[in-house]
Amino acid sequence: QVQLVESGGGLVQAGGSLRLSCAASGRTFSSYAMGWFRQAPGKEREFVATIGRNGDMTYYADSVKGRFTISRDNAKNTVYLQMNSLKPQDTAVYYCALDTITAQAMAVMRPRYIGSWGQGTQVTVSS
Repeated sequence: QVQLVESGGGLVQAGGSLRLSCAASGRTFSSYAMGWFRQAPGKEREFVATIGRNGDMTYYADSVKGRFTISRDNAKNTVYLQMNSLKPQDTAVYYCALDTITAQAMAVMRPRYIGSWGQGTQVTVSS
């Protein structure tokens, strides 16, 4: 069982940047597509970005395209989410996810069916 631990959340002003990290345990990190999802209060968990096993394929929600960048370092068992030009509507708990499906499939799958999740990290963007 792979465990995921997110870090890097916090409070930032609109227009600022944050970098989230997600460290995975286990030896087979490079076998999994990875993703970031978020959940705002009173809303369902939603797709933010996913990345393929080798980092060659990435997918983004329209709401973050051009502002967020997902990347991974398989040698460090870590996936990142660089968030720039943050907006108050980006405020949410951000979750790291992992699954054996492709990054493209992960981007459209309902979150309840995705295999593994981290505990989440809070991102708050003030106006």
